[in-house]
Amino acid sequence: MALTRDFRETIKARVERDPGFRQALLARAAQAMLAGETDVGKTMLRDYINATVGFQSLGADIDKTPESLMRMLSETGNPRTNNLMEIFEYLQQAEGIQLKVKPM
Repeated sequence: MALTRDFRETIKARVERDPGFRQALLARAAQAMLAGETDVGKTMLRDYINATVGFQSLGADIDKTPESLMRMLSETGNPRTNNLMEIFEYLQQAEGIQLKVKPM
């Protein structure tokens, strides 16, 4: 499902003013991936990247083209685990947080 421009701008504005929301968005993307909700996780990760570092900067820093990253996180994308881990590692460092898995 494509997001409207207004919705993307609303997310970006909230991310810029609310660090807790920004961190929760990244954490929820990881949770969705771990729960097998890969489409939800990819969408949230894409929203997070668009609202924070951007695909241009992320690609330059992890030596991947922005187009390749966008394809990986598209609805039909099928990113390899090592690529996802590299993305999450970079975003955690940029955010200054460390995501952890807790037993239920």
